[in-house]
This record gives sequence, structure tokens and C-alpha cells, in this order.
Amino acid sequence: MRHRVKGYKLGRSSAHRTALRRSLITELIDHGRIQTTEAKCRAIRDQAERLVTVAKQGLAAQEKAKQVYARRLVAARVNGGPRIVRKLFNEIAPRYTDRNGGYTRIVKLGLRKGDNAPIAIIEWT
Repeated sequence: MRHRVKGYKLGRSSAHRTALRRSLITELIDHGRIQTTEAKCRAIRDQAERLVTVAKQGLAAQEKAKQVYARRLVAARVNGGPRIVRKLFNEIAPRYTDRNGGYTRIVKLGLRKGDNAPIAIIEWT
């Protein structure tokens, strides 16, 4: 039974999994779309959408302290420094101010030639 079991292990240790998720989310924010396996796409989708939601709440906040807090929350979860945080807050989050969720889309591409792994693209809608 998989009761209360959440997330994808991806065949890695917890530290390796965390580093992989951070780097994939950073690349998604930086490039707008990335091509990887379907399992990795599904693994990062939730966290990427949560970061957009935090950025939207930070943009909507009236108090300066809440805006800074939102930026620090995002910075703690991505690699790449202030450039990536700035891009998320200035370019990506404002596109979704009137949208309640579903900021990403996963498009299946087929199977990888070397090991027959299912490949997909994850991108912003």
C-alpha cells in the first residue's frame, strides 16, 4: 500500500534527489522549457508550481517584509542566485496573476534511443 507516500525517489539518495530537483527547477525557470524523462518532469512539476504561487503572493503583498520573505523562500529552493529569483518574480509570476494553478505543461515525446526511457518536455503554459 502507498498510503501517505508522496513524491518520487528517482533511484537516488535524498541529497542527490534534492540537488537534482533544484537544478531542474532552476533550468526550467531560466530556459522556460526543459527536456528530460517523464518521471523527472512529474517530480518537479509540483515544486515549480508552488514557487510560482509563492512569487505571486509576494507580488500581491502590500508590506515590504512579505515581499522580501517570498523572495527568500524562493531563493532557498533554487540554485542560480538572485538572477533566477528576479526572473521568476519579474517575468514568470506576473503572467499568471489571473490563473489559479496549472502553470506547467508536460508534453510526451516518445522513448529515448539509448535506454528506451520515456522522454517529455516540461514548459510554462
